[in-house]
Amino acid sequence: MELPDAVLIERVLAGDDTAFAAIIARYRDRYARFALHMLGSPLDAEEVLQDTFVRAYRSLGRCTDRSRFDSWLFSILINRCRTAGAKRLRRERTVVNDPAALLTASEEHPAEQDAWREEIRHALAQLPAEQREAFLLKYVEELSYEEIAMLTGVGVSALKMRVKRACERLRTLLQEVCDVR
Repeated sequence: MELPDAVLIERVLAGDDTAFAAIIARYRDRYARFALHMLGSPLDAEEVLQDTFVRAYRSLGRCTDRSRFDSWLFSILINRCRTAGAKRLRRERTVVNDPAALLTASEEHPAEQDAWREEIRHALAQLPAEQREAFLLKYVEELSYEEIAMLTGVGVSALKMRVKRACERLRTLLQEVCDVR
């Protein structure tokens, strides 16, 4: 039986570092996927993920609502992704890998699937970071608008608008690709 986050946190604060390893194991895959979607680079995503866990470990005592630890940890990840994305954007264009969106594409020849993957990556990379973040949190992480608002500090109506605009922009960009083919 898995121990609740609150119990693991109490153990970590009491000096049991293996309890933090259990926390990492619980959240690593999901958070790594999100970081990869946001940053597009496995190396950048891994760096942000490690930084997130280190920051969480160092400030674990400041997590006041331990029943909402997952939201607290996710907000650290989102902020680290934003910071890394801004730094990277200054250095180069961001390319995002979105396997979840690719799964909805029709079954075609592998070469065509690869081409679609690249087009979707390219289209996602063209979205403004705040639209890409909202879109991924809503449709890849499958969070409610209320959960996203808590994580990002952005109002629900603004998030709905960001997601709507992201969908419209993706539709336009991908339709242009279809028209060319």
